[in-house]
Order: sequence, then structure tokens, then C-alpha cells
Amino acid sequence: MAGVLYQVTRTAAGAAILMVESADVAQRSEASGPDSALASALAVGLTRQEVTVASPTPPMRRERDSMGEMLVPASAYYGASTQRAVLNFPISGLVMPRRLIWALGTIKQAAAIVNRDLGLLDPSVADAIARAAGEVAAGQFDDQFPVDVFQTGSGTSTNMNANEVIANRASELLGGERGTRRLVHPNDQVNLGQSSNDVIPSAIHLAALAALRDDLLPALERLETALRDKSQEFWPIIKTGRTHLQDATPIRLGQEFLGYAGQAERARIRLSRAAEELHELALGGTAVGTGINTHPEFASRVCAWITEHTGLPVRETSNHFQAQSTIDSIVSFSGAVRAAAISVMKIANDIRFLASGPRTGLGELTLPEVQPGSSIMPGKVNPVIAEALIQVGAQVIGNDAVIATAGQWGYFELNTMLPVTAYNLLQEITLLGRAIMNFTDRCVVGIAATSKGPAMLEAGLAIATALVPAIGYDRAAAIAKEAAATGKTIREVARAQTTLTEAELDQLLNPENLVKPGLEGGPASG
Repeated sequence: MAGVLYQVTRTAAGAAILMVESADVAQRSEASGPDSALASALAVGLTRQEVTVASPTPPMRRERDSMGEMLVPASAYYGASTQRAVLNFPISGLVMPRRLIWALGTIKQAAAIVNRDLGLLDPSVADAIARAAGEVAAGQFDDQFPVDVFQTGSGTSTNMNANEVIANRASELLGGERGTRRLVHPNDQVNLGQSSNDVIPSAIHLAALAALRDDLLPALERLETALRDKSQEFWPIIKTGRTHLQDATPIRLGQEFLGYAGQAERARIRLSRAAEELHELALGGTAVGTGINTHPEFASRVCAWITEHTGLPVRETSNHFQAQSTIDSIVSFSGAVRAAAISVMKIANDIRFLASGPRTGLGELTLPEVQPGSSIMPGKVNPVIAEALIQVGAQVIGNDAVIATAGQWGYFELNTMLPVTAYNLLQEITLLGRAIMNFTDRCVVGIAATSKGPAMLEAGLAIATALVPAIGYDRAAAIAKEAAATGKTIREVARAQTTLTEAELDQLLNPENLVKPGLEGGPASG
């Protein structure tokens, strides 16, 4: 097969299509049909299971990079470097998220404009690059980013994917053809002043900030508002509290929901604080942080343009060497996303347990009925919206574990797990934001309280705590044990075993006194 020009492209199902350009192979293929093409595939190292043969072969064109020529689909905007990556990484079928492509397009657009203004790019070329990059950012070429997530650890394949798509599109805008490299060069012009090593971490930061702003923070704010509304609605309802899954002193249902609202509020605050480090971009460091081959003003000007045009206040990092050799800021931020996921999992779990039953569970809440709950039990309705959120929370915890592991792969001047970091970080932000918004709109706003919580209050044993200031801990404990053994209420046993009057019992066991601080209702011990 020496001297043969060949290529393999992945299908949607993950198989491979082989195209071979060689006089001998073409003759055999024509004579023998697909079998000879399969034999050719096996000759270049593919297994039989990895190969499907496409016939007829789609139109192709030759593209060139520093390693030589490659065949690329004629309709593709990407070039030889991207095609090599497609061949090299037929692993998962997972591609980079939309927001990372947006961030790359935005950075390339800003870079073209800044390089034009610095006199480093011909204005007509720069304007074509900027327009093409803007189209990439807008999503017009998402199908031209086929490189697998599991690729070179720096993300060079994805950076070159962007450079090639933008260069070919810019060439078209200037009246040229795709693949010539004569009008716009992907490295010399689109990538001017940049390296994959500073562009990819910068794109991850920018994309994460956009996802936080557009998806996760609004979802948490909406959840907090809905929970505060429910807190006010449920404030008059007093019920038994629970610690260790056992009866505890009374609490207002509204107080429980106020706690949930506080969780959402604090999750939002933690995320905003953790995101502060994401506002620093590695741009300007190029290969190893020294800034070789870039104008001293390039990074600061690019950041200013991005801030103005996206509303995301980014700035050049004050320490390029840490910005490229680590992903510490991403690890920290992902931890805040994980904390938010764990927090809302607790809320969702509490709500589904409080709604358990409806007859043999706690049954203190009813949830909106959104779909049948069983294929065999008629009339069963399950807390499916809460369960969906809990599953997303588990996914986020897994994503964060990947990112924590990736953070350990910052050897010397570069972290080499940037693509998988980007994928997991953006997925966890977007998934959690969507799941929280769905939980709020399809569950929380429709929650209603039942009478079961208040009805069970008098039967609870923990209200014996309210007797402690009057009769002491030991006597109150004895009353609670007697009530538990006999099935009587605390009031009934206290009436029989103490000299407390009915008026005194009414005062001590008044639910209103048991849900506020102070000694009137006894100490709030746990």
C-alpha cells in the first residue's frame, strides 16, 4: 500500500468508510466489487468489524497540511488536519458541545479584528476571517466539527478544525475555493497570535461562563423564587420535623421550604464566586505561556472585544504559566457545580419522600401528576420529575470526577486532558440547568400541602421536648417512652402523670410556640 492515498471517515453508527485512490486498487475494486475494497481496508490496519464499504464513493478533493495530502469530502469546509483527526480518533462518536464551538468562533473573530487593527493582517482577509468566524460562532457550521472528544489532549485537533473551517469559508467569501490555502491560510492567518495551548483553555472558560449565565444561574434563581413562594404559601402549616428519619420537634412546612430556597440561593452564590477565576483567559501565552509569536497587546485587545460583544467580562490572565499548565480554576468551578447538584438532589429527595404514599407513606405533599407511573399498577403516579433531577445530579457528580482526574494531568507547561474537560464541564452545567428548570416548572410550582402533616402533629413523640422546662428532661423522657409503649399521646400521658393543668399543657404544647426560638416551647435539642 506504499504511496497509496487513502482515507477513512466514520459513519453516524461509528463504522468506517474506506476510500482508496490507487490504480491497482481501483481496478480490483471495479472488477471484484466491495470485497476488494474490504481487502484494501484490512491492508491498512482496520478490522473487518470496523469497516463498511461505501459505493459509490462520494466526491472528494485533495487537501494539504504539514504532513502532506489527504482526501477530504468535497463538500467539507474542514481540511487535512481535521480529516487526520477523524481517522485517528474513531472512538466515541461524541463531538464538542455547541457552546465550545461558539467560544472558538468568537475568539477567532476577535483575533482577526485585533490582528487587522494591529496591522498584522490585510484588512480584506481579516474581515473575511471575522465574518466566517462569526458564522461559526452562530452555529452555521456545526456539522463541520466531526472530531471526537477523545483526541489529542491539548485540543489541537479541534483548534485546527476551527482554523480550517474558517479559512475555507473566508476563502469563499473572497471569491476563492475551498482547500486552496492560497487566499486564507488556517495557521498563518486564522491562527495568528494563537496556539491551541492558549485558545482551547480560553474557549472552555468562555463557554462555561456563557453556560452559567444562560442556563444554570437562571434555573437556580427560578427555583429559589418558586421555593420562596411555596414557603409563604405553606407558612401556616405546622407539622412534625424529622431528624435521623425519626420524629423531631415541630416545624412549619414553610420553614422547610425556606431552607430549600436558602440552598438554591447559596448554590447560586457559590457558583458566581467560583466563576470569578474563569474570567481570566490564557490567551496571549501561545505555546508554553511565554507569548512567543504574538503581539504584546493581542490578548488584552481580544479580551476587550469579547467583553464588549458577549457581555462576559473576561481579561487576560496575570500568570500565563499557571493558566496553561493547570486547569485548577476549572476544577474549582466544577466542584461548585457538583455542590449545586448535591444540594438540589437533597431538595428533590425530600419532596418526593414528603409526597410518598399517597396512603401508606408520609403523604404530606401532593405533586403534579404528569404521567402514569406503572405499566402494571393502574392509577399509580410516581415523582418522575424529581427522579429525573436526581439522575442528572448523579451524572454531574460523575462529570466532576472526570474533571478532578483531568486536573491531575497538568504536566510541566500544559494540561493534556482539555477536550474531555470541556465536554464534561459544559455538559454538567447545561444538564443541571435544564433539569432544575424542568423540576421547578413541572413539579415545584404545582406542589400542594395535605392535612396529613398537621393531623399527625399531636401524635408525635418529640413534642415531649416542650415539657422539659416545666418537668425536666428525665420525666419528659419517661412520658415519651410511655406514650410510645401504649400508643397514647404525649398530652394524655402528661395529663395522667404530672400535675400540669390543661391550660399549662395547652400552653406548652401549643404548635405555634414550638416552631419559634426561645424557651416558651422548650429547647430545640436534636
